[in-house]
Amino acid sequence: MRKFLTALIVIPLGLILVVFAVANRHFVTVSFDPFVSSDPSFSITLPLFLLLILVAALGVLAGGCAVWFGQRHWRRAARRNDAEARAARGELADLRARAAAAKPEPQRLPVPSGTGLYGSIGRDKQRATL
Repeated sequence: MRKFLTALIVIPLGLILVVFAVANRHFVTVSFDPFVSSDPSFSITLPLFLLLILVAALGVLAGGCAVWFGQRHWRRAARRNDAEARAARGELADLRARAAAAKPEPQRLPVPSGTGLYGSIGRDKQRATL
């Protein structure tokens, strides 16, 4: 089911991307020089679709980095809680080992002589005389 849903999403997105690339394949010049617009020293010429895809990819990367840095508090808390849980499990194992070593052997009482399986000899479960 998961492969079907993935294919249901990925195939149309791939087709849209190919159609977009074919429709926008003319070249554009991107200038990084704000002072000289006629002959920029820092410029690059590439197809429009490639420029838009690169900008989108950089946006996704920047957003992912922003979220990752924003969640550092929760990752730190998770690491701290994990360390505390490990320490507590180790302490519990030590306490259980000490309790098992200190626990005395249960005393077994001797079976009284003259009694059978159901109590006094000659009586059944309901204490009736045989």
